[in-house]
Amino acid sequence: MTIIELAAQLARELKIRPEQAQTAVELLDSGNTLPFIARYRKEATGELDEEQLRHIQERTGYLRNLAERKSEVLAQIESQGKLTEELEKSIKQAVQLQEVEDIYLPFRPKKRTRAQVAREKGLEPLAQKLRIQQPGNPAEWAAEFINSESGVETPEEALTGARDILAEEISENPSIRATLRRTLFQTGFVTATLVVPEEEAP
Repeated sequence: MTIIELAAQLARELKIRPEQAQTAVELLDSGNTLPFIARYRKEATGELDEEQLRHIQERTGYLRNLAERKSEVLAQIESQGKLTEELEKSIKQAVQLQEVEDIYLPFRPKKRTRAQVAREKGLEPLAQKLRIQQPGNPAEWAAEFINSESGVETPEEALTGARDILAEEISENPSIRATLRRTLFQTGFVTATLVVPEEEAP
């Protein structure tokens, strides 16, 4: 992110002129403190107060970290040969670090999971049938995937593996994660219980 792009975004957030934001960022980058800029550089910043300068300082750090993380994620996915135009667009348009991490989650190197084991056993097609919920009997579909060589001995084992694949796909879906996170923030609540030391218990 260039300083001009950064200043433009900060200006939109604070409803100030881009040149004010750019000057503030340059002064902060030069090592000047918030009180010093607020008191002695008013003419340069167009009378920005300390609270506005603090917002600029905090958001500058966040936005730069966001831009750096986007570049890292894009490079990682590209190195795997899985970067599509749609995926690249989603990452570049993300406005929060959490969005970037949610998009990257399916591509993040991970330990061998139960879903990976199920895929190795050839159960991906069964998972696809379950995913689209087409009419039929899942137990009968699963019976077609019994293979002692791959370690699938029963229809239930096949269904369990297919469910593991679906569970991983759902848990790593960025839109589902965003919806759940938003719902939890809006409707969730936290409870706390006072733990009384044993010697003080009645």
